[in-house]
Amino acid sequence: MSIANSLVENAWYAAGLSGDFAPGKVHGRVIASKPMVLWRNRDDRISVFDDRCIHKRMPLSAGRIMDDGCLECVYHGLRYDADGICVAIPSQPDGPIPARARLRPYPLCEQQGLVWVWPGDEGRIGNCRPPATPEIDDADWDTCPSDRLPVSANYRLLIENLLDITHFYPLHDGNIGDLSNSRIPAEFIEEVIDGNHSIKSIRHVENYTQPSMLVDWLGYKVVDRDHTHNMMNPGLTRVEMRVAPPGKLGTDEDRGYVLYHTHTPIDRSNLEWRWIFNTRAKHRWADDPSKSVAEGIAQSFPKVAEEDRWALEKQQQMFAYADDGYQEVPLKTDRAVLSIRKLFIALEAAH
Repeated sequence: MSIANSLVENAWYAAGLSGDFAPGKVHGRVIASKPMVLWRNRDDRISVFDDRCIHKRMPLSAGRIMDDGCLECVYHGLRYDADGICVAIPSQPDGPIPARARLRPYPLCEQQGLVWVWPGDEGRIGNCRPPATPEIDDADWDTCPSDRLPVSANYRLLIENLLDITHFYPLHDGNIGDLSNSRIPAEFIEEVIDGNHSIKSIRHVENYTQPSMLVDWLGYKVVDRDHTHNMMNPGLTRVEMRVAPPGKLGTDEDRGYVLYHTHTPIDRSNLEWRWIFNTRAKHRWADDPSKSVAEGIAQSFPKVAEEDRWALEKQQQMFAYADDGYQEVPLKTDRAVLSIRKLFIALEAAH
């Protein structure tokens, strides 16, 4: 399967943050080419179903939540309860309602501040759970999420981008990147956590002069630094950076962040990208102590993300051309990328 067409259906993907789904609101998502409608019920449970009304394929996400908590289709007024069962048909008030008039549900899990859905075969879930994101709903951490960013590229290109920081030079030169960053050696770990195949890169460097944006974010110019990138499942990558003056890692001078990237495939050539910065609540933004470090970082990070989006969309466009003998040449630093490709081949073949 070409990278440009890669899609794993049997995985947990983030539909959004818990706070995105307020009671009384209807939400439409397309995840792994599956149209979905989501809404939070009166009992605070989120329902997720196929977005098509069983009558005439009208998207239910264009409908509304009624006073009784049911979802009403905007076209002919069919109403569905929290279990997806049609409970009213205005044009035939005396019934009967066909037994087949019910929506197809999708498995859902609301956990640690994120709402996850499984677009594939429910029978393949087994012991697989959404990855842990404990910082998002922990009072000891400040959390600042981005809006949802559409990217016209296959989501695997973003995953490879996140695990390969050698692109920080030249793509991000002058903000989070420089040439020396590309030369930091990396250790790689592959493991299975909560039923998910995880691929992690670990980079440790001492007496490192940080790029300008990281100095603004974390306040130190010359540091010892631990930097990890962990694809926790096909829908989430966790990045952690810890810095401190030389010899001070692990002390009170330690500063850093945990950054979650949700990469949710819309289809085989489009994705939805969201980043969620988390910093210790005691750490405040140097230029404005009324702001958390997470808020300060989140204000400047979109510049970095736009550079990545530009590159990913350029890459995707090149898959439209016949290879005609073209082959990518992997580099020594591509170990994580090659592991991702091997894993995705196995996951797609298992469907």
